[in-house]
Amino acid sequence: MDTWSFFSTCLVSLWLHRLYVYSAVAFGISIWIIIQFSTSKHQKKGEKPTGNPNSSEGVEDKLVNGCATLQAKEVYVAGVKIFYGSQTGTAKRFARALAEAVISLNVPVEVISIGDYDPDDCLLEETTSRNICVFLVATYTDGQPTESAAWFCRWLEEAANDFRFEKTYLKGLRYAVFGLGNSVYVDHYNTAEALFDTSSEAEADAEEAGGTNSVVDVEDLGNIMRHMKQAKRERELEEGDVGMSLTRENAGRKEEGGKREMITPALREALTKQGYKLIGSHSGVKLCRWTKSMLRGRGGCYKHTFYGIESHRCMEATPSLACANKCVFCWRHHTNPVGTEWRWKMDQPEMILQQAIENHQNMIKQFKGVAGVQAARFEEAMTAKHCALSLVGEPIMYPEINRFVRLLHQHSISTFLVTNAQFPDEIRNLEPVTQLYVSVDASTKESLKRIDRPLFKDFWQRFLDSLKALSEKQQRTVYRLTLVKAWNVDELKAYADLISLGKPDFIEVKGVTYCGKSSASNLTMANVPWHEEVVHFVQELANLIPHYEIACEHEHSNCLLIAHKKFKINGEWCTWINYDRFQELVRAQEQSGGSQTFTGADYAARTPHWALFGSRERGFDPLDVKYQRKNKARDISGC
Repeated sequence: MDTWSFFSTCLVSLWLHRLYVYSAVAFGISIWIIIQFSTSKHQKKGEKPTGNPNSSEGVEDKLVNGCATLQAKEVYVAGVKIFYGSQTGTAKRFARALAEAVISLNVPVEVISIGDYDPDDCLLEETTSRNICVFLVATYTDGQPTESAAWFCRWLEEAANDFRFEKTYLKGLRYAVFGLGNSVYVDHYNTAEALFDTSSEAEADAEEAGGTNSVVDVEDLGNIMRHMKQAKRERELEEGDVGMSLTRENAGRKEEGGKREMITPALREALTKQGYKLIGSHSGVKLCRWTKSMLRGRGGCYKHTFYGIESHRCMEATPSLACANKCVFCWRHHTNPVGTEWRWKMDQPEMILQQAIENHQNMIKQFKGVAGVQAARFEEAMTAKHCALSLVGEPIMYPEINRFVRLLHQHSISTFLVTNAQFPDEIRNLEPVTQLYVSVDASTKESLKRIDRPLFKDFWQRFLDSLKALSEKQQRTVYRLTLVKAWNVDELKAYADLISLGKPDFIEVKGVTYCGKSSASNLTMANVPWHEEVVHFVQELANLIPHYEIACEHEHSNCLLIAHKKFKINGEWCTWINYDRFQELVRAQEQSGGSQTFTGADYAARTPHWALFGSRERGFDPLDVKYQRKNKARDISGC
């Protein structure tokens, strides 16, 4: 098979697997460059290779230290070995896609995790094996290789500086290195030998440049890409998919002023598959599994137990899909974009809210007549009463977040806003919300860096400043702690110090939810603490923080609530919320021009006995009926 056919087939095969066009081009180039090095550039035009390409007898090695010999007149590939070093699964996914492309050419292929490969014993064999070795290596925290590739990269570095290894030790190795990284990590973008940007905007950037983010320079690259785009358009026309084609083509392009829509074609496709209803260019809603559960009378979420939310009337939404962290336990599978500031086209809050409500109602309507759905709750669910601004991303990044919150209140919708504690100024400037959450995923600089993988260089100072800003808020505030076994469960004293800094009204402590094997993280069930372990952690933490006690428990969510004693009135916990009273207080403050303020205690309501820690129900509403799933696969949607 000639090199151009090999290259083209790789491209087409990968394209059919619905990867980025630019990924396909870069992968094809990686293989093509190797074969070009293996083929004499001095071969006369039209001259055919001699000898049996399936036999190695009499065939000289065409690659000598990266230079093609003048005598080479044929291409011989024994097979392709694809090595990957992956942390979240991206490199592994690309490796498998490339392998499928090679398989279609009837060429032997092997996919190998670098973490399972011993270069000391095996790499030398590849110098005479006539295999093409493709290395896909991702850049991880602080520009370092992934954990699985760390040993391989360290071995290479040490071998290169070890006098016991000859400089020609790997002479004859036919290889290509292809890197993966995210350009938002500017200072250490792709420092682990990376050539390709995996950020959500890479596709649009490449299209505008008329090329690829790979550093490989190919003269006809622009023509190849145009040819593939044209083929895609023709296929979509044949399938009657003109409208979708135009939508995808326009998404991610820059408008006047140089700002681009946040939702790129790849992001739109990925989030839509996950059940998101996307709004405009940067917002979305999704139906929480607890909404479905409460519609059927099977129980509500922990916020129903702790604060009296009616889960079937709760709309889960976000005005910003972007985030400044890439947390290892994120159950959104890291399909959302990341960034440290708002740099995208901005939609108006009125449009976002209108479409959010419409999409939410349409999703609720799909449950009409479904077995088990209670008629009364179905009717109530058509009018959203609560909004959990915790769907995905960082809602506080949205420049018009205050206008959006005011609109929700004008529609008598309560607001539960979650922030990742990287935007202290935005927290200070935030107008009253029903309840403001800050995610406290770790208590030390080192563990926060390891767990949240923040983009900001000064992430720790921003984190501390965010907690200080939280302490200045007058309405209800919450620390949200996610316990990840073997990661952050041994930092009790440090957590206590952070609580004294931010002085939250409540502290939610929840065991991490295992999302199944995915590209989102490398966590396993071993990282999920048992409920008894969470209870033990909470009891020890409560003993370290004066003025706080354990108030509530939701066993089903593996979650407990620690509350400030000021919410224990006359010996009774009042962690629930009087939502009507909150709306009255918000309107009064707005009418007074901000002079009439109020605190979280002004709209507190008594907590029912079944929601309290130590109750027989363990946080399950006795008005509902527990449902035991036959299929133990978890639905991890919801907040």
